Amino acid sequence: MNVVGGVLVAILLALAYGVQMSRWLRVLQREHYDPRSMLRFLARWSSPLVAGAKARPRARPHRPFTLSHAFIVAVVAAIVLRAYTLLAVVTAGYGLFCPQGLSIRGKTGALEWTRRLRAVALLAGGLSLVVAALGAFTSEPFLGAVVAVLAVPPVLGLSTRLLRPLEERRAQRFVGQAVTRLKRVSPTVVAITGSYGKTSTKHYLAELLSGDGGVVASPRSYNNRAGLSRSINENLAEGTRVFIAEMGTYGPGEIRALTSWCAPEIAVITAIGPVHLERMKTLDVIEAAKHEITERATTVVLNVDDARLAQWLDPLRAAGKRVIAVGSTTAEAEVRVTLDARRWALIVEGVNLGGLDEVVGVQPTNLACALGAALALGVDRATLLERVRRVTPVANRLNVVTADSGVVVIDDTFNANPASARVALKVLSSLDLTGRRVVVTPGLIELGGEQNSENLLLAQRVAAVPAELVVVARTNVEALEAGYGKPLKRFDRRDEATAWIRSSLVSGDAVLYLNDLPDHYP
Repeated sequence: MNVVGGVLVAILLALAYGVQMSRWLRVLQREHYDPRSMLRFLARWSSPLVAGAKARPRARPHRPFTLSHAFIVAVVAAIVLRAYTLLAVVTAGYGLFCPQGLSIRGKTGALEWTRRLRAVALLAGGLSLVVAALGAFTSEPFLGAVVAVLAVPPVLGLSTRLLRPLEERRAQRFVGQAVTRLKRVSPTVVAITGSYGKTSTKHYLAELLSGDGGVVASPRSYNNRAGLSRSINENLAEGTRVFIAEMGTYGPGEIRALTSWCAPEIAVITAIGPVHLERMKTLDVIEAAKHEITERATTVVLNVDDARLAQWLDPLRAAGKRVIAVGSTTAEAEVRVTLDARRWALIVEGVNLGGLDEVVGVQPTNLACALGAALALGVDRATLLERVRRVTPVANRLNVVTADSGVVVIDDTFNANPASARVALKVLSSLDLTGRRVVVTPGLIELGGEQNSENLLLAQRVAAVPAELVVVARTNVEALEAGYGKPLKRFDRRDEATAWIRSSLVSGDAVLYLNDLPDHYP
C-alpha cells in the first residue's frame, strides 16, 4: 500500500473509532453505566435474534440479514485469509455504518456529556490509543487500530469498572450531604419499592397528602443512590413533613444500602414480579432484594393481592412491625379499592367509606397501597375519601384519551411488564367501540430466560382481545409473530407505526401503545 492509501485508511479507521465511541457511549449511559451491558448489547446488535433467550418459539424465525451481518462476515473472512489491508478497510466500514440501526445521535435524546461520561471516554480513548500504537510497531501497522475499533464496547466496559472506585467515593460525598439535610429537616420518610407500581403509588400518595402541604416526593424515576441523594439535596426544604422515596434495585444489597442512610418509618411494597430478571435471574432473588426495605421500617404496607407478599404478613408481625394489608381483590385486606361497573368502593377495616367513579388509568391496587400509607401517616378516612376523587393517572401509564380524530388512544408506553400489559389489554377490550382495536408494541424486555415465553403470551392475549398487532423493532419480533399466529404489521421505528395508525384508524377505533423501547435496543 502506498503512503496516500495508508493515510486514507488511517483516517477512515480514526473516523470509525469516533463513530463507534459515540454509539456505545450512548448505550452505556442508557444502561446506567453497567459495564456488563456492553457485551450484552453487542450480542443483541450482532445477532438477528434476541441474545440470551433460553427458549425460542416454534415458528418460522425472523432472521434479517443486515448490513451489520455482511460486515461481520467480511471481517471474519479477512482475518481467516490474513488479508490485513482488506481487514482494515472492512473494519473502517463496520465502524462507520454498524451496528445498522444503532443511532449515533439518538432518536429519543442526545448523548449527555456528563462528568462521568467524559471520564469513561477519556480512559477508554487512552487504552485504545495504547493498543493502536503498539500495533503500529508490528509488521501489520493497522492491526492495532483494527482491534481498537472492534473492541470499543468491551473497552468501555473495562474503563467503567476501573473508574468505579472513584465514582463510589464521589457519590458518597453527595450521600453525606443528603444525610445532613435529612437530619436537619427530619421528615417522615415513606419508602416505596416493588417490581412495578412504584412510581404510580408514589404519585397517588403525594396527591393524597398534598392538601396538608410539606410533602416532597422523589421526582420521576429517581430511585437509586444518585437519584435519591440528588432529590434530597435539591428539593428537601425546611418544613418538609413527609419525604416519599421511591427505591429501585438491580440486585440484592442495593435497597439495604439506601435505607442505611435514608431510613423509612413506613415501607410500601407494591408487587413482586418478573422485572429485571435479566439481571437478577430468579423471582426469589427479586423478592429477597425487595424485602430489604422492611428492615428499618416500623410500619409496612403490603399488597396482599400478590401471593408472595401475602406470605410476608405473619413473619413481619412476629418481628414487631405494624403491617397494613392492602389490595383490590383480596377480601382479607384491611384497605381495599374494589372496582365494579366502573365504580370504586373504598373499604377500610371492613367499613365501606363510599363509592366514586373510576378514574381510568389509576390502578386500584396501587391506589390501595397509597391509601394504606396515607392512613399510616394519620390522614383521616373522610379526608382520604374526598381526596381520592382528585387522584390523576401518571403520564404514559395507561392514560386514556380520545384524539381529535375520534380514535381512542391508550398510552401505556412507560416500562410495561407482564402484569401491566394484562391490565392494559383488559382496558382495551372493555372499551365500547364500533371499530378496530390495535396494539402497537415492541414487546416486553429485561425478562431474562422468560422473555420469549412472556412475549408469546402477550401476543396470544392480543389475538384473544381480538386486536390487530403492530410490532415495532426486532428485539421480540420472533416471539410476537409466533404467539399472534396470523399476519401482523412490522415497523422499524415507533414514529413509522404512529404514522400508519394516524392514516389508518378512524373515529370508533382504538389503539393501545404498549411499552416503548429505548433506542439502544434493536
